[in-house]
Amino acid sequence: MQKLKIGDKVIILAGSDKGKEGEVTSLLKKSSRVVVKGVNMVKKTIKPTQENPTGGIVDKECPVHRSNVALISPETKKATRVRIESRDGKKVRVAVSCKSVIE
Repeated sequence: MQKLKIGDKVIILAGSDKGKEGEVTSLLKKSSRVVVKGVNMVKKTIKPTQENPTGGIVDKECPVHRSNVALISPETKKATRVRIESRDGKKVRVAVSCKSVIE
């Protein structure tokens, strides 16, 4: 079971976007990185194609290392670590700070 999943609300702990909050849009398992919506934006130039005949410059989210993000606890609305526990025979994610189950 993974500690971070797509759709989780996270906060950035380090880097130029420190303190920003966003939602995880994708996980890159091999490189241990996550893409967070609205965070770590870069300018990307796009060549003209048949679908986009003008081309131009586009804002794009770049991945952030997963050690630089923390899950936001649903109960306290603060950054927390995640523990995997077995409850009623099923593995669940639990916030370490407040012991609440994360859905």
